[in-house]
Amino acid sequence: MQQPPSPHPATAEALRATLEQTLAPHLLEVIDESAAHAGHAGANAQGFGSHFRVRIASERFQGLSRVAAHRLVYDALRPYIDAGLHALAIEIRR
Repeated sequence: MQQPPSPHPATAEALRATLEQTLAPHLLEVIDESAAHAGHAGANAQGFGSHFRVRIASERFQGLSRVAAHRLVYDALRPYIDAGLHALAIEIRR
């Protein structure tokens, strides 16, 4: 699976574009919750780009366990994680 290069810091729009390209979801919400984590471990000084919630449904999840579906999302967003995305809450929708 080819992944686009990740800009840093991560933005909801960048994560959304990556997930749309790699998983073709029919439902997708990407929410930057970083501001709610200010002062916590892993939070950055900007107040954005460190903590995200993803709600996603994709045909690619058909027949997969919840763990395997989460792995597809993590794999798609690996460049952002490697670049400093600290926390990722994933909600798989069927």
